[in-house]
Amino acid sequence: MSEIRNLINITDLTVEEIDRLIAVADDIVANHSAYENICAQKKLATLFFEPSTRTRLSFEAAMLELGGSVLGFSEANSSSAAKGESVSDTVRTVGCYADIIAMRHPKEGAPIVAAQRTTVPIINGGDGGHFHPTQTLTDLLTIKRKKGRLSDMTIGLCGDLKFGRTVHSLIEAMLRYEGIRFVLISPQELQVPDYVKEKMDAAGAAWKESLEEAMPELDILYMTRVQKERFFNEEDYVRLKDSYILNLEKLETAKEDLTIMHPLPRVDEIAQDVDDDPRAVYFDQARFAMYARMALLLTLSKQPRVRMPKHLIGMPNLRCTNPKCITHSETYLPMDIIHTKDGERCVYCDHLVEHVPEPEVSEEG
Repeated sequence: MSEIRNLINITDLTVEEIDRLIAVADDIVANHSAYENICAQKKLATLFFEPSTRTRLSFEAAMLELGGSVLGFSEANSSSAAKGESVSDTVRTVGCYADIIAMRHPKEGAPIVAAQRTTVPIINGGDGGHFHPTQTLTDLLTIKRKKGRLSDMTIGLCGDLKFGRTVHSLIEAMLRYEGIRFVLISPQELQVPDYVKEKMDAAGAAWKESLEEAMPELDILYMTRVQKERFFNEEDYVRLKDSYILNLEKLETAKEDLTIMHPLPRVDEIAQDVDDDPRAVYFDQARFAMYARMALLLTLSKQPRVRMPKHLIGMPNLRCTNPKCITHSETYLPMDIIHTKDGERCVYCDHLVEHVPEPEVSEEG
């Protein structure tokens, strides 16, 4: 476990490390008092450039429960980001005051930038529509406690699968467990992005647009909110926001031991009367978030500070095609790529890159 340095994507953890973190979280639930002062004198910085209720508060509660302390900000406007300060400069400064940094940012790839520019561990608390690995730890802990296993089940993912960072991270995690079958339920416009879709196709995932059609076969139903803040225009959001609404009538064909999950917040995609159904566990899910994050903070708190990495040298004449990538707002960043079957992808956000021709130099005379 000591090899864990940062948590940017859930794949930064091996299956064995995930299983150990879940075991620690389970032990914290059972033996809470044994962990009360284990992080005394440790400081967690929560840098939330984007709104949050559960993620920020559960991180802060987790560190306080471990006997540590918390500093940070809950919105970009209350930090020097409002004055134009870069992510690099912010985290390099905050790393002088804290032992661990948990951050949320609307730009995809921002936590990768942070990890390159500070001496303390970085935890990704959600970067745009990209990844949300600590929500996935929470989800896995919830599944393990409710189902008793993390293998051999059919998982339905429903709603906004394109911008749903919790979905992307859960897929990355569950692909590594045996006997997992995915059913992806969404309108065409909100299907998972290409960098996730190719993994889903390889795993034999089923694609459906009808929640009612998928319901009888599901062991887990993971509902998601259609996220207004990720859309480029209001018209598309209004057209798609009520694509799937779960109510008791739609649950009539579901298994008796179905587990209904949601990362929250919800708007109206789950009717209020579903809350009283014993199969609905999303508020338990929110409660387990503190224990999952306690296990992670406890592990990362043992990490020594490291030397500041040297500035990376990027590849010239490349541009990410994703307008929500951190490289579009922080243009000083070096551009680098990952080679995949379907092309060259951005190292920050996993979207395809394009080659930009060098500007022509005019000849004088």
